[in-house]
Parts: sequence; C-alpha cells; structure tokens
Amino acid sequence: MTAHPPAVRVGIIGTGGIAHAHAAAIADLTGEMELVVVADIDADRAAAFAAQYGATAVTDAEELLAVEGLGLVHICTPPGTHAPLAIAAMRAGVPALVEKPTALSLAELDEIARVEAETGVPTLTVFQHRFGPAAVHLRRMIDDGDLGRALVATCETLWYRDDEYFAVPWRGRWEVEGGGPTMGHGIHQFDLLLSLLGPWAEVTAIAARQTRPTDTEDVSAALVRFESGAVATVVNSLVSPHETSRLRLDFEHASVELRHVYGYTTDDWTFTPAPGHEELAERWAAGPSAARASAHRDQFAALAAALREGGTPPVALSDARRTLEFAAATYASAFRGEAVAAGRIVDGDPFHTSMSGGLVPWPPRKEKA
Repeated sequence: MTAHPPAVRVGIIGTGGIAHAHAAAIADLTGEMELVVVADIDADRAAAFAAQYGATAVTDAEELLAVEGLGLVHICTPPGTHAPLAIAAMRAGVPALVEKPTALSLAELDEIARVEAETGVPTLTVFQHRFGPAAVHLRRMIDDGDLGRALVATCETLWYRDDEYFAVPWRGRWEVEGGGPTMGHGIHQFDLLLSLLGPWAEVTAIAARQTRPTDTEDVSAALVRFESGAVATVVNSLVSPHETSRLRLDFEHASVELRHVYGYTTDDWTFTPAPGHEELAERWAAGPSAARASAHRDQFAALAAALREGGTPPVALSDARRTLEFAAATYASAFRGEAVAAGRIVDGDPFHTSMSGGLVPWPPRKEKA
C-alpha cells in the first residue's frame, strides 16, 4: 500500500481579514495542509486567530520562519511588506504564497525573482479565480481549439468603497499599496482574463481620481490588444454602487460570460454557441457542476498537491509578473498618454520602480504618514 505524503505544514503572516479566508481553506484541506503557526505584530490579534484555528501564535515573522518542518508560509500582510517578507521566507528555505499584488512594482518583483533563482525556493501568488472549476473547464476548451480564435473580450470590476474605507493609513498610498483598483481590486479579474487569452501585446489606458480621498486612482480603463489578435476592454472602479464583476469572451464559435461580485460558481457562467456550433453547448454542460465558489481552496489544493508530490506549484513568478506588468502598463499609458507595449517597461523606466511613475496628474489627498 502506497503511503500518502504528509500534509504541508503552513504558517500565516498577518491575521487580518484575508487571513481568515486562508485559514478556512487550509482547514478544509485536512490531510493536505495543516496550519501550525501564525504571526502578527498585534499579539492579542495573533493569539485570538491562533486559538480560532488551532495554531501557535508568535509576533515575529523571523520566529515563524524558524519553526521546524514548515513547508509553506502564506503572506497576508499589507502590500508594502510583501516583497521583504517573501525574500525573508526564501532565504529561510520556506516557499512563500503571497496575496496579490505580489509586489509594489516590477523592480520589487524582479528582486524576488533574483532571490528565488539564488535560493531555489519559490514565491507564488494568490490568484484564486484561475482555479474555479468553470474557469479550468473553459481553459481546457480553449486549449483544445473547440471555441476557435478569441476575438473580443470585456473585463469589468465595478465595485464600491466609501471614503471611510480609505481611512486605513496604508490604503490609497502609492508607496504602500502600490495603486488603486488597478492594483488591489480588479487585478483578480484581469488576471483571469490574461490566463484565458494568453500574452497581451499592447495597452492604451486612462486613469482618474473621481471622488475618493486617495492619492491613487479610483477608476481606470484600458484597451488591450493580445498577441493572438484578440482585443479587450478592462475597467476597474471603486465608485460603482451597483457592484458587479463581469467577464465576457467572444470566440469564433461561442460567447462565454461570467457575472459575479467577489467569487463565482459554475452557475454564474453563461455559454452561448454561435449558429452551427450548437454541439459546443453540450461540451460546456458536460463540465463541472460544482456550486463551490472560486475561493482560495482550489488554488491551495493544487499547490498542496504540487508541494507534496514534487510537481510545479502554481502561480509562478513568471505568471504573476505578466499580470503585474499589465497593471504597470495601464498606469504608464494613462499618465504618459500613449500606448505601452509588453516588455517596454524595463530597468531605468520610472514605472519599473513605481506604479505612479512620478507622473500622477492630481495632487495627493492622504495625510503624510
């Protein structure tokens, strides 16, 4: 009888809101992942979190990374800490799983990549929408050529955050959060778009601060051309009272649409075959019927399997970089007033070191830290 690999021993750094989603998903993967230790600079919050999920609490990331047998650390802290914590984890020999965005800039991400190459320890990014059963099924149909060539797509993250949301000191600051909805909110939706349509070639964008008390944008919109020839629009907003997340992809042989807010189920997708291709509806319907939302669990399950069995863990830095570069290109295009081609933002470009590029056309509103 073949012995099953032991569960991956996991630590979580940062015990704020998103960490609870991580801990709940880990708890649902009994035998595959086990939460053993958490860290937070707020000792009381760390202790309460640890008690809730059956782990040990510490107040120092270095102490957490020294725990014996730790196989993975989840980084659930504010964006400005992601790169240094990921680098510390890799140097400690512990793979890091980082909440989005992986880093505040392409320069930070490239430094993570340098340390990854030096240590041989990976840093991975949470992009859970890639792993929902319906998205996996759609990607398979695309790869099999069933749908024909991708022609046009629409990607919308239309959310609402009031002024009080930005009262949190680190929110709305380029130097701490990296950007507005393009970096911290719509990134999940357009990452799913990019994972389905492949490499993007060029972005033409605008960004604006419409109403919120933030230094960053609260709205952005981009026109995108893909290497395949497909074209798309990508809109990110935090000023939309009727919240919706929408993704529509039109192929030669079918239209596929997703409508949800913060996480989709298979029932949130609509499949419409083109005339003469009605049989594709049967292929789509034969896919997964699971009602489970596109939450962290599916990505964690794939990651646990890779770590336990020696496979390639998702989502690698190369994948995360393409998505982060798309965000950087959106800002660069918006603030420079010109199209930005993939691969253009390199070392020495101000948008390589900061999503603002030092060219934000409106004055700051946040009080100085």
